[in-house]
Amino acid sequence: MKELILMIAKSLVDKPDEVQVDEVRGDVTTVLELRVAKDDLGKVIGKQGKTAQAIRIILNATATKLKQRAVLEIVE
Repeated sequence: MKELILMIAKSLVDKPDEVQVDEVRGDVTTVLELRVAKDDLGKVIGKQGKTAQAIRIILNATATKLKQRAVLEIVE
């Protein structure tokens, strides 16, 4: 899942070298923390959060298929 979010985020931003995804595994839920350059933050979030929501939907579909639970946090 980490690689999926990394690939999607790198394709959206202008500075793909600064994209970073950290995975924090809990007992039930895995939290993926996405960090991008400050200039690219708007591109990852999108208008009214629609791009971020779409990324979360893809993540949830992947996690469900793997019988897991995952949450995406976009960190400044």
